[in-house]
Amino acid sequence: MDTPNSPLSSTSSEGSHSAWATFTSPVKQSKAFTLLWLGHWIAMLGSSVTTVILPLVIYSLTGSTTIMGLAMTVYMLPNVLILPFAGMIVDRIDRIRLLLFTNIARFGLMSVAAVLMFTGGMKMPFLFIGLALYGLMDGIFNPAYSALRAQVFTPDIRNAANALSQISIQAVRLLGPPLGGFIVSFSSPGVGFGLDSVTYLISFACFWMLSAHLTSIIGKRQAADPEQQDQGGQHFVKDFIAGFTILKSHPWLWITILAFSFINICYSGIIAVLVPWLFKVHHSYSPVVYGVAMASSGVGAMVGAFVYGSRKHWKHRGLLAYLGALVSGLALLLLSVVTWMPGLIMSMMLEGFGIMIFAIIWETSLQELVPAESFGRVASLDLMFSFALLPIGYLAVGAVADKLGGIFTIGLFAAIGMCIVLGVLFVPHIRRFQ
Repeated sequence: MDTPNSPLSSTSSEGSHSAWATFTSPVKQSKAFTLLWLGHWIAMLGSSVTTVILPLVIYSLTGSTTIMGLAMTVYMLPNVLILPFAGMIVDRIDRIRLLLFTNIARFGLMSVAAVLMFTGGMKMPFLFIGLALYGLMDGIFNPAYSALRAQVFTPDIRNAANALSQISIQAVRLLGPPLGGFIVSFSSPGVGFGLDSVTYLISFACFWMLSAHLTSIIGKRQAADPEQQDQGGQHFVKDFIAGFTILKSHPWLWITILAFSFINICYSGIIAVLVPWLFKVHHSYSPVVYGVAMASSGVGAMVGAFVYGSRKHWKHRGLLAYLGALVSGLALLLLSVVTWMPGLIMSMMLEGFGIMIFAIIWETSLQELVPAESFGRVASLDLMFSFALLPIGYLAVGAVADKLGGIFTIGLFAAIGMCIVLGVLFVPHIRRFQ
């Protein structure tokens, strides 16, 4: 047994210090990382507040799950439609300029939403127009941010930089939803929209400073390779086809992408359309409770990330990934039968845990199987097919809930999603994926 004065104890202390130094090295070594990280994190915090407030506003105005589903469709459709072209746009326009443009546009949209809420002028047509524009901006921002992140996250800080980014995302899921619920309970949704607009303005300032910093280092070379710009539409078509070729060569990739284009309808439809209805309308809980429930999903995700990250190697990763997806579906199914508030919150925590296990294995497998020079086009195809059916799915979930009842619909779509997961597990390529 080690004693406080033993050599092994001293080594462990130094190892812990070294691990912490490595973990925080991106902030210390790279100003570009710090500015990019802060800009994204701050904007995400505001967005997570709006994610909680928006469905509560829609249900207050309409009380309809169909309208809620339609609203999510209006947001997602422009996002999906721009994805096939997003990579081409990112390759031909300065990436930081795209971040600046989309952030200032979203700042304007959220400022208008705040004014309309404060003046009582918010109507569903205005909300739909804002959601469509917001979805379009997100569809441009996300690939631009991913491309710039790949540039800023240099090999010497890449592992720690990705870890810090993932922790930031989960931290937002902890802070944003309760804050949104608190704002609605004790103030006005307009305050939440106003807060979101301010975070986009702060994020804009971070990206502006990042642009100046990178320009001072490497000049005005943030635009894509000129050779890529000159190849035009033909280059885009060739890249698009090449992405399909890579997916076709790995059954794990194309089968999973195909399966989750339908699983996402079930799981995301429940979470985006029916979970707000469940807490606000069906159980008549305070918005704070809904915010805590959504935050608990983030807690579960952090636990899942820690459990998976505590080991360097896992066997039977295909089986493990889909078991995580099955656990997430089971948690959503429990929402249709559990009526105890702590039980509902724990179910959301279990949902976050299960889907995080799948997400980590999926991201790792992409990085292992897809060549670096082809990663962008494959990732865009992954996003496109993962989101392609969501607009239809949101409409379907909302319409079925209005016809057959929300509780029944939660159980139905959770069960369908679990059946798809179990069906995929019968495919040998999935079960045996290592």
